[in-house]
This record gives sequence, C-alpha cells and structure tokens, in this order.
Amino acid sequence: MSCTSDISSHIDGKCKTSIGGASVLYLFNYIEDAFTIDETNNVVTGLNSSFPDVFKYDLSGDVNTLEEVLTGDRNTGSSANVQTLTVVIKKISATNTVQFNLLVKGYPVGVVKDRNGVYHAIGIVDGIDFVATASIGAEKGSMNGTTLVGTSTTGGLSPKLDSDTIGNFLNKLST
Repeated sequence: MSCTSDISSHIDGKCKTSIGGASVLYLFNYIEDAFTIDETNNVVTGLNSSFPDVFKYDLSGDVNTLEEVLTGDRNTGSSANVQTLTVVIKKISATNTVQFNLLVKGYPVGVVKDRNGVYHAIGIVDGIDFVATASIGAEKGSMNGTTLVGTSTTGGLSPKLDSDTIGNFLNKLST
C-alpha cells in the first residue's frame, strides 16, 4: 500500500547534542494565516503583512515543556496533533493576573523557543486554549506563581521558523 505520505529519508538520532526544555514563550493575538508555511518542509518562511505585536515570556527552570502527540486514524482517514504547552511564570502580580485572564479568554497563538534554538509555531489553526493556575505555596521555599497549560490541535506537528522569519518575528516584539 502506497500513499502520498510515504517516508522519504532516514533520521539520524545517534548524537547526544540536544537539550530539553523551553527557554522563551512568545504569544500574540490570533490572526488568520499568521504564517506562510512551506508544507513540503514544514517550515515557516514568512509572516502575514498584518502580523500583530508579539509578547515575550522568558522561562527558567526545568518545568517548561511542549509536547506534541500526532495520531493517525485509519478508520476515519484523519490525523490530529494535540499540542500541550506547560510553563511556569514565577511571582504573582496584579499585572500578570490581568494578562492571564486575557490569555484564558482569548485565542492567542504562540511560538516556543526551545533550548536548542528551534522556534516552534503552535496554535496556528485556531489559537491556544489556556488554563491558568495561580499557586501560593505554604512554605517559604514554595512556588509563588502561575502555571499555564495551553492546548491546541492541528493537522500535523508544529512548523519551525526559518532563520529569516525568526528575525522578522523578533522585530514584532512589543516594547
């Protein structure tokens, strides 16, 4: 049985040159077709001319993750990728609380920069649904902050931004 999605190359996973975790989360308000995507290579090659301001959230520690689970279903002839982003923003404040309320109520789109310098575009189809959990620990050494868990569904694994698009994207950072 052959189809248009037959594999076309090997994957070399022998080297131990990768490091886990996310270092930066970038969020922006939903815009339809925010990115130009080269579907053949799964690479973002451009930004929509109406691209909105981008907001940067620096991440630290070993608790910030992006997990993508792509599942095909031969019974329905479909595939779906569930993207789950978990990040911890330290220290609760009135300013952060306002933004988290807006995140939960809106349809933001995101880009996650991992610790290997790869930029993953997530929530690009219809935004990210967030749950915000504010925690004030009991002990002095406990966390005081907000855990954000965002989920979105797409048809394939997240496209990665190419180097030119990364530069153009970073120029959209709100000051």
